[in-house]
Amino acid sequence: MDIQTLQNGRYDELFAAADAYERIGAAFADHSSTWDNGVHGRVRSSGWTGDAADKADTSLQATGVKVKAASGELRSIAPVLREGAEAFLLAQNKLAVLLQDAKADGYQVGADGSVSWQSATPSAPGQGTTIDEMVLQQAREMQATAYGTRIEQVLKEAEHADQVTSDRLRALTDDARTGKGLTRTAAGTEVMRRFHREDLVDSAIPKQGSSPDQVNAWWKGLPLEEQQRLLQTHSQEIGNLDGIPSPVRDQANRANLDRTITRLENQGQLSSAEQEQLAGFRKIKERLAMEDGLHGDHPDQAPQPYLLAIDTVGQGRAAISFGNPDTATDVVSYVPGLGTKISGAGGGDADRAKDLWTASKAADPSKDVASITWIGYDAPQLKGATPDSLAVAGTERAEKGGESYQTFVQGLRATHEGEPAHMTALGHSYGSFTVGQAAQRPGGLPVDDIILVGSPGTGAQHAGQLGIDPKHVWVGASENDPVTRLPSGAEGAGVGFGGIGGAVVGAPLGPLGMATGGLFGGAAGYVGGHFVDEHELWFGQDPASKDFGGNRFAVADGPLGFESHSDYWNFKDGREKKEPSDSLGNMARIVTGHGGDTTKETPR
Repeated sequence: MDIQTLQNGRYDELFAAADAYERIGAAFADHSSTWDNGVHGRVRSSGWTGDAADKADTSLQATGVKVKAASGELRSIAPVLREGAEAFLLAQNKLAVLLQDAKADGYQVGADGSVSWQSATPSAPGQGTTIDEMVLQQAREMQATAYGTRIEQVLKEAEHADQVTSDRLRALTDDARTGKGLTRTAAGTEVMRRFHREDLVDSAIPKQGSSPDQVNAWWKGLPLEEQQRLLQTHSQEIGNLDGIPSPVRDQANRANLDRTITRLENQGQLSSAEQEQLAGFRKIKERLAMEDGLHGDHPDQAPQPYLLAIDTVGQGRAAISFGNPDTATDVVSYVPGLGTKISGAGGGDADRAKDLWTASKAADPSKDVASITWIGYDAPQLKGATPDSLAVAGTERAEKGGESYQTFVQGLRATHEGEPAHMTALGHSYGSFTVGQAAQRPGGLPVDDIILVGSPGTGAQHAGQLGIDPKHVWVGASENDPVTRLPSGAEGAGVGFGGIGGAVVGAPLGPLGMATGGLFGGAAGYVGGHFVDEHELWFGQDPASKDFGGNRFAVADGPLGFESHSDYWNFKDGREKKEPSDSLGNMARIVTGHGGDTTKETPR
């Protein structure tokens, strides 16, 4: 397969051919019915008996089998053509996006797939090539190679689809020519079993981790009919693919959610993890139904919910947006932390995202806000005051979660319509560490502001390492929140975890806490278990410290104990939810682009 062949192919015409074979197959099915009832049936009921009658019955029955088999054989051609056509169209569109991107970057792509570019003006004679020119040349060569590799891969995909489709059609043709296909009562079954082990369409859809910009361009370039077909046949892949428009993901994932619940309900005996997922998914479905109803009754007061992700991977995956992030003026995506379960997407974590939406609308009624809760990684599950309750959290979950979160946020940028939205990344507890890991990845996070609340550290020693201006890094740390008073990992390993674990899970303090008169007693008591650096937390520099260089905003001290770790989304009037707490009000100002109006607090 070469570029010109793939570019110029009119693959949509294969769908018309598939429809024609469906009609012919249906016509043969009518012939089969006519034969069985009008010919064979009448002979059988005529009263004719004897050896001749038996032989006639056998012959008529064999003919009926052939007519029925012919119908099945003809109908077997239709799905082969459709799947091939879809694979060709998807590859064709991938190629178009690549060629467009390459041209925009100043490259020329030859008919053979080679990629070249016009070199920059060389240095004056006698001066030689400068280091900057060498670096630019190397970068251009690497990008050209990358384009060439991706174009080659698309052509291989198309060639493979061509070969597989050809083999499938040839097998059906051979069966028809030899008559083998007319001897099976379930015509085409053997062929389909042999040749449909591979889903050509699935292999042509961009994979998880693909560039959201490229995914978005690929999707937008597909004909509407093809988009609808993919939604029907590959909703799982489409719903969880970053770069697909949010309304499309919502449509696909609601179908995925129903399908997942049904599958788990019919599975029989479930493991404890599966039972937890099933309960969580049911809760998400109930929450969506409730929010749909509220929005339908009061569209100006209640946001439309969008299900942006749903999966059974790990502990379960889900992302719900209150408001459409593709059209919102301000978008915030919240990453929860320690102890987060999939049920939180329909419960407490959804409440936090919804409450932030409410507070943001109050902070600036002119803004169209989308507030997202993102459970796209396996948050650590602390189980009691064990000596290693914090050590098991480790860094791996945040590193993997940070990679997924980065792609998710990039997808929000890619799918946004009109003027770019003001975007905020929000991490709580271990989720702030996850956000920090995402921000420190190559390319960083395409956000305008970062909010860290109840943070045990981000893995960074300074706000400037998070990829944006430190003036736009915001920190909320309650004085009585034990997680913001943790010692460093090295200190914790040296002195034991008994007191720390007890404080973190809200259990009585262990020996260390009792020996010091209270591990997290605030500034007047023991300084967070630190023996070396009071501003070094479990995962790096304390974001609330002066040395970190971010902006610390006002947060109520809160009650002593673990309850303070979850108070950042509170309203002053409780269930009335009319007046946000200092913390929630400040986060709402940041989300709506009014960070300068936050009430500040002195860094530690």
